[in-house]
Amino acid sequence: MPKLLFVILLFCTISTYAQKDSTFIGINICGPEFGEKNFPGNLNTDYIYPDFPEIDYFSKKGFSVISLPVKWERIQRSLFGNLDSNETNELKKFINRCNAFNEKVIITLQNFGRYKQNKKELILGKELPVTALPDVWKKIAQTLSGYPNVYGYDIMNEPFDIKEKVWFETAQQTIDSIRKYDTSVNIIVDGLSYSYCFDWIYNNDKLKNLKDLSDKIIYDAHCYFDEDHSGRYQKKFNKYPDPNIGVQRVKPFISWLEKNHKKGIIGEFGIPANEEKWFVVMDNFLNYIHQHNLSAKYWAAGKWWNQYDLSIEPANGIDKPQMAILKKYINRFSSSTNNP
Repeated sequence: MPKLLFVILLFCTISTYAQKDSTFIGINICGPEFGEKNFPGNLNTDYIYPDFPEIDYFSKKGFSVISLPVKWERIQRSLFGNLDSNETNELKKFINRCNAFNEKVIITLQNFGRYKQNKKELILGKELPVTALPDVWKKIAQTLSGYPNVYGYDIMNEPFDIKEKVWFETAQQTIDSIRKYDTSVNIIVDGLSYSYCFDWIYNNDKLKNLKDLSDKIIYDAHCYFDEDHSGRYQKKFNKYPDPNIGVQRVKPFISWLEKNHKKGIIGEFGIPANEEKWFVVMDNFLNYIHQHNLSAKYWAAGKWWNQYDLSIEPANGIDKPQMAILKKYINRFSSSTNNP
């Protein structure tokens, strides 16, 4: 083989591999899912969308992917109905804002396997038909398919108290419905029981059988480090943590991914700003997932979080303490792999 041809083929192989295995540290910016007690609510009174300065801040910090939690009840005001035009316009404006900063976007349906209708909570597989989720995502995909910076659709954040068979069938039908309008976007699938990473194999092993003709499923697990892994970091569990508790909790999920040759992401992780004992835990956790080429999204940011301990929304232009560790790994991820 001529030397030049060999070099070209080698470069293509390396590039393809890096593209396939590219990883990142992303950020969940909250706001559109707020105001749950007032559906559909009023924009900028009950809920907000991130604006240019906020996107600019996180872009300059090196976050290449922004995840946006939204509410099903606002996107689709009635089950199986048309999407709300005002809400989809806000989504499009947000996506365009991100594109101006070369940011990729993940749209997350922040509903936990539920839909509120007439003050009643409908649960998937009980009062809420399995076909409802594929319907709304089909319409979202149809509406947003022309936006190149949409990285992925997280079809349902943290479903819980739902039968395994019901969630599997719902996820499969949703994948199929999205693919009718978009064959290139990643489809992100959370696990049952709040997508807890340590128990993933016990609650979500069946999800490995999901099929996607585009082969772009990403499995999403969540990893908090506090005693009850809720992310509340309650004072009653105020003992000094094992520095490697995050590593221990994420290991089973990573083992499952590697055994089944699947792609995954840690869709939520975070620590309180005012308790330094958690900093070494997050440092060790990020180092471990970096070694295993696993992306992650910090929870969370958003202008309305106010005193929320885990928030890394800057206060008066000053970085939150967690940012120093995150910045270290943002740089490490981006220097070792391609951007998504």
